[in-house]
Amino acid sequence: MNMLLLNAIMSGEKLDGMVDSLLRHGEALGWTLIKAAAVFIIGRLLIGLINKLVARILVRRNIDPSVKSFIGSLVHVSLMILLIVSVVGVLGVQTSSFAALLASAGVAVGMALSGNLSNFAGGLIILVFKPYKVGDFIEALNVSGTVQEIQIFHTVLSTTDNKIIYVPNGSLSSGVVVNYSYRDVRRIDWTFGVEYGTSYAHVKEVLNDIIAHDARILSEPAPPFVAMSQLADSSVNYVVRVWVKSSDYWDVFYEMNRTVYERFNAEGIGFPFPQLTVHQAKD
Repeated sequence: MNMLLLNAIMSGEKLDGMVDSLLRHGEALGWTLIKAAAVFIIGRLLIGLINKLVARILVRRNIDPSVKSFIGSLVHVSLMILLIVSVVGVLGVQTSSFAALLASAGVAVGMALSGNLSNFAGGLIILVFKPYKVGDFIEALNVSGTVQEIQIFHTVLSTTDNKIIYVPNGSLSSGVVVNYSYRDVRRIDWTFGVEYGTSYAHVKEVLNDIIAHDARILSEPAPPFVAMSQLADSSVNYVVRVWVKSSDYWDVFYEMNRTVYERFNAEGIGFPFPQLTVHQAKD
């Protein structure tokens, strides 16, 4: 009987010891989690403040917008990595062991992120050689739009219908990019078809008159050019080439089409329709 009572007392003491140990460890774990959460929250606030400070410094120094967006993105990613390492350290994981673990997994991580590393290198190439910058209208990889940002991995394009496209920097740095904003002036080409039998001198006179009354058309780097270009199946085609400022390109293009349509109708110059002449053989 005494032995049973003694065993019960010892079992109760062990149970109490286990409960006390669990409470102590739970309390320590709770404080650790609270500290880690505090470090994360404070770190996020500090990162936001540092990002704003860096942005202000770049604005004050009149840094190129392309470089500014790239540096801002790079600073943000670097600070987030430092914050993650700090939170891991607060949780009790030795940062040296954590770094060793990352180093041992470096090959696998490098292979997994090879595309992103290529995009990062592509972003550096874009910033150094400047095939385009923020604000330019470009066409590449079957997409086109205005460059909004050059981030560390992607270039952000805004299309004419207000869609946002993220294009990898690696593909842009190694592929064909058409920059429509690089030059201050661009050439516009039109082809206008008229009916056979229409006076060449009359057509050229009307086209030259339309060009002369548009102040946006430039005389440099070359004067306007009008010529008969082709005797097509159903029409006589005239080519018109003029130079304008890049900012005026589409306005001049569309207004010229409208003006030519109105003037040709007013001048009695007919627009041809597809025609087919059929000869009937005699029996």
